Amino acid sequence: MSDMERIEEVLESIRPAIQADGGDVEFIRYDEAVGLVQVRLKGACETCPISMMTLKEGIEVRLKRAVPGVMEVTAV
Repeated sequence: MSDMERIEEVLESIRPAIQADGGDVEFIRYDEAVGLVQVRLKGACETCPISMMTLKEGIEVRLKRAVPGVMEVTAV
């Protein structure tokens, strides 16, 4: 399985919890050279005061665990 497929798989596993709160996460790109994953937070996540915690403590931690090359996740 490629890194891109693993990233998509992790996001799919997280998505139901985010959608339950009225939001969503969209995969934008993965820069393998620097280990940067870019996602777009959508819906309620766009204005949620804890969206950065969701991004860093939820999405980033899980992606780093599943894909060794991932160093950082940012929202665009």
